[in-house]
Amino acid sequence: MTKKITIEPVTRVEGHGKVTIHLDDNGNVVQSRLHIVEFRGFERFVQGRPYWEAPVLVQRLCGICPVSHHLAAAKALDVIVGAGTGDGLTVTGEKMRRLMHYGQTFQSHALHFFHLASPDLLLGIDADPAIRNVIGVIKEFKDLAVQGVMMRKFGQEIIAATAGKKIHGTGAIPGGINKNLSIEERDSFLKGADPMNIDKMIEWAQASVDLFKGYHKDHTDLIDNFAAFPSSHLSLVRKDGALDLYHGVIRAVDSEGKKILHDVDSQDYLKYIGEEVKSWSYMKFPYLLEYGKKDGWYRVGPLARLNTAEFIPSPMAQKEFEIFKAYTNGKPNNMSMHMHWARLIELLHSAEMMKELLNDPDLQKNDLVVKGTKTNEGVGMLEAPRGTLFHHYRINDNDQIEMANLIVSTTSNNEPMNLAVRSVAESYMNGQKEITEPMMNAVEVAIRAYDPCLSCATHALGKMPLEVSLFDSKNLLIDKKRT
Repeated sequence: MTKKITIEPVTRVEGHGKVTIHLDDNGNVVQSRLHIVEFRGFERFVQGRPYWEAPVLVQRLCGICPVSHHLAAAKALDVIVGAGTGDGLTVTGEKMRRLMHYGQTFQSHALHFFHLASPDLLLGIDADPAIRNVIGVIKEFKDLAVQGVMMRKFGQEIIAATAGKKIHGTGAIPGGINKNLSIEERDSFLKGADPMNIDKMIEWAQASVDLFKGYHKDHTDLIDNFAAFPSSHLSLVRKDGALDLYHGVIRAVDSEGKKILHDVDSQDYLKYIGEEVKSWSYMKFPYLLEYGKKDGWYRVGPLARLNTAEFIPSPMAQKEFEIFKAYTNGKPNNMSMHMHWARLIELLHSAEMMKELLNDPDLQKNDLVVKGTKTNEGVGMLEAPRGTLFHHYRINDNDQIEMANLIVSTTSNNEPMNLAVRSVAESYMNGQKEITEPMMNAVEVAIRAYDPCLSCATHALGKMPLEVSLFDSKNLLIDKKRT
């Protein structure tokens, strides 16, 4: 006999999910699961479409991180049209895409920290849920809330200038980009009235890192011990080991820092990564083939990126990276709540990189597209705000997509999120006679640390489970079938 606790929906995340926790007669957790309860099917319904439509179609997966899907699909199609695997574009094409991507990362990280995560940190996990939200943050920390809104707005304006629209733009095309950055657009970001200029964004990003470090100092137990567990970490890195959010080779390290995936080419990802499905979720479970389904899972995202990278190629973020690494004596950081710290360091890095690119005259050049010898298959990878994103397409002789496989960031974090749920549930609920709302929110806090995009992650592999329940006129269950 067990008691079942259901948390539905999981709040302050993108998409729909629920958590179930089973307690035994002694009130101890015996099972916990994060369920993804919606199914999208993008890998299927893009089949048959002309390949050049993919960058526009697939970004409809999400309104929060459409640029990530837009660019990953475009990078895969670069391979198909013979333009290379990330470094074969024109300088204007690549740098415009990079500016778009840093704008996306900047706005997404600002949105998550200030709007979704900060209510738990600033107001308390056990605060009244009526005020434990972004409205509560606005009332108690008005200047901070305005800062978060304006940072997100700045990132969205960068996206609009590079992709044509703030959401679901069309800037990246197979082999390059469809526009450059005008002098007027450039100057609006470099010289705009406060606070809408890049220097103010850098100042605020640094202040955000400092805010978290101060909070960490005052709440060390929560930040260090909440949902902490050893894991492997995977991300792209530049060939010299630098953090690179747009392009690189695949690297993975174990919980002690040993390299277990040695800077492999993204086109070869299927040689190293497999995907498992389970009956209780529409989200897949990726794993490293060499280590198997049980032990091959890994984390992705800001924490993983700072664990796999050797340095950050922007000065202010590099300084913060050194402080971050020193905290664990150079070893990988396995503390889930430190995901926020890593995310804010990336926020600062993105702002620095935007300034560097905005001052680059290559963005005003007119050589935008590269074409080469076409092939029928390509893989595009980048570091989305939430982690490593894989887009893989194969086309037929009629230029139609015949196969699409997506491994999104939240999918790779599926097993870690489930382990985080189990860890927090055991810490807060074991042996308790009464399950309170703050206990259940603590479980959500663990999930929110990963900034999951559940809509992006709902992809089935193989046979999709179907459950049909039959009820009579009195709402009594007559029969249930599952296929």
